[in-house]
Amino acid sequence: MEDLNPESLRYILGVKLRQFRQERGLGLKETAQAAGMSVSYLSEIEKGRKYPKTEKILQIARALEVSYDELVSPKMSGDLDPVRELFASPFLQEFPFHFFGLEPESIVQLVTEVPAKAGALLRTFLEVGRTYDLRTEQFLFAALRSYQQLHGNHFEDIERRAADWLEARGWSGREVLRADELQQVFEGELGDRVEDLPIDRYPELADLRSVWVPSAGSRGSSTLLINPRLQASQKAFALGRELGYRVLGLDERSTTSVHLEVESFDRVINDFSAAYFSGALLIQKPVLVAGLEQLFARPRWSSDAFLDLLLRHRTTPETFFYRLSQVLPGVFGFRDMYFLRFSHRVGRETFRLSKVLNMTALPIPLGIEPGEHYCRRWPGLRLLGSMSAQEAGAPDLRVAAQRSRFLFDGASPDVSEYLTL
Repeated sequence: MEDLNPESLRYILGVKLRQFRQERGLGLKETAQAAGMSVSYLSEIEKGRKYPKTEKILQIARALEVSYDELVSPKMSGDLDPVRELFASPFLQEFPFHFFGLEPESIVQLVTEVPAKAGALLRTFLEVGRTYDLRTEQFLFAALRSYQQLHGNHFEDIERRAADWLEARGWSGREVLRADELQQVFEGELGDRVEDLPIDRYPELADLRSVWVPSAGSRGSSTLLINPRLQASQKAFALGRELGYRVLGLDERSTTSVHLEVESFDRVINDFSAAYFSGALLIQKPVLVAGLEQLFARPRWSSDAFLDLLLRHRTTPETFFYRLSQVLPGVFGFRDMYFLRFSHRVGRETFRLSKVLNMTALPIPLGIEPGEHYCRRWPGLRLLGSMSAQEAGAPDLRVAAQRSRFLFDGASPDVSEYLTL
């Protein structure tokens, strides 16, 4: 069938082989002997790792007393039809199993061990996906969040590469790295260009922060187009991310600041790595750690002290808070953390959750529905609402903290307490 690639056909053949073998009460060894092949080779076929030649398939079919067409057909019985759908879906082809120490064969093994139950489970997943119109890219971004959680959102290799890059230029220990300095490196050392994104001529590009235009040939220069409406700190982040692609050697990448399309998990993880590198350049870990140690040494919480720490780095609040989610787990051992970014248009009552990273057991909203209502317990929502009600000229940066108590369901009345900024 046209929707199945060779890899998917291998998996389906493996599932059907085991199904026919078990229906006939045959062991792997006796089936291999009847087919005139080794047990190890037949096992490889059953696990979906090999697809035999025609004569080998005929030998297996005779051993199982089924026709050749019945064995190689991608059609499966009713209970296993969801399995065929899974193998045909981009999910199995794109999902980064190896990042979690797994391989697609693990899914095949689950299916072949208990095919009917696995089929029912997969049918449930497929129905959930259809009900909420979940796309492959949403699964890939969910995989990225799980990967971040697995590592505590702290990646020492990227931290080290950023530190080495800064040290080579004598920039270690600085609180502020300016956009013009990064642009000089980009144009001087790399020989590429930085230009304004022509949003006057192409207003449809106004929502993009940057666009990367690769060189036409091996000797030509690439161009980074940056939205002229960006703040200096936002421009610095765009330049830092572009440098991240180069320093980390990431070829598979997005060409725009917004994911217009997601083709593979390699692209998702590379975009994340480049952005992580940029944050590590703009907010150096040793400098941030020293500032946080001073903040934590205070006898009482101070919003002014926290805001002062943020302003010293001259980055956006989003960059600063997200950098906290990387440094606090890796250096201070704060594992139970979550990061939420809400967007709010002044004068409206709606709040849109545009980014989430949850490393806790708390039920953080996922924002499946575009107009989903979010509980006003988050201090960020209260601050956004209060800022929209203020007169023009009011401060546009505010900090609040609250201690929240969460009562968990279960046999024991466990109550956990969290600090929310």
